[in-house]
Amino acid sequence: MRMGQTAPLSESSRQRETAVMWKKQSRMRQFFLHFCSNRIGMTGLICILFLIAIALFAPLISKYPEGYGDTTHMLQPPNSEYWFGTDSIGLSIFDQVVWGTRVSLYVGSVATAIAVMIGVPIGLLSGYYGGRVSTFGMGLADIFLTLPILPLMIIMAAVLGNSLGNVGLIIGLFSWPSIARVTRAETLALKENQYIEAARAVGTKEYKIIFRHILMNAIPPILVNMTMILGDAVISEAGLSFLGLGDPSSWSWGTILQNAHATGVIINAWWHSLFPSIGIIILVLSFNFLGIGLNETLHPKLRKL
Repeated sequence: MRMGQTAPLSESSRQRETAVMWKKQSRMRQFFLHFCSNRIGMTGLICILFLIAIALFAPLISKYPEGYGDTTHMLQPPNSEYWFGTDSIGLSIFDQVVWGTRVSLYVGSVATAIAVMIGVPIGLLSGYYGGRVSTFGMGLADIFLTLPILPLMIIMAAVLGNSLGNVGLIIGLFSWPSIARVTRAETLALKENQYIEAARAVGTKEYKIIFRHILMNAIPPILVNMTMILGDAVISEAGLSFLGLGDPSSWSWGTILQNAHATGVIINAWWHSLFPSIGIIILVLSFNFLGIGLNETLHPKLRKL
């Protein structure tokens, strides 16, 4: 009898697992269809993919700007030979902007990864356990939110050095409080659900409940917040580079602006500052548009009729 009863139970379990799998696939398909119909989100995604392609294929698009350029064509406005013009030493602004795309995306990715690694665990533990854990975690977040970020970034960049990795690290260390707050708020809402109580009732270990059940369902709002952090990181990196605290061995959009300011041509040679500024604006707006699209897709009430 026991052997005869094993097969139906096993078959029933397989059917439940199959039903859950199909349900997840259906949700993913619905999410994909709704997001594709969101013009703002798709505009942001297409622009981001385009900029990522530029960053990846930068060596094929343009040569790396180094040394002195064509000294006979210094401060040339945009023309058929130099699409974005040249700087005060004859280097192509187009080449600088192309390679600056790679730097901005790299620093933004590093900063966001660090913010996620710090903010998500703090938010999860604060929301799940509450009490002293929440007081400590959110108190630490409040302290970071009240700190004068720019002066501290300048000090840390001067102390740690101004390599690209250090710049991303510095920005990430000051970007985690927002994602911690979002994660905590989502954890507080999710831990009251019945499936969490059921998991506790059957003896599921707490770390599995936190990271498998709660975290997996909290990913959507975390993704939305990540797009905001990426945009802020690009602006922060450009600001630090403009102040001369970026990596001097690599090209950044902020470095291009800093060179234009240092040589005194930021106003007269308008192309020197215009094109890197456009790059910053496009990248930041693209991440914001992507975040808006994700948020509207994940929350049906926000979808435009």
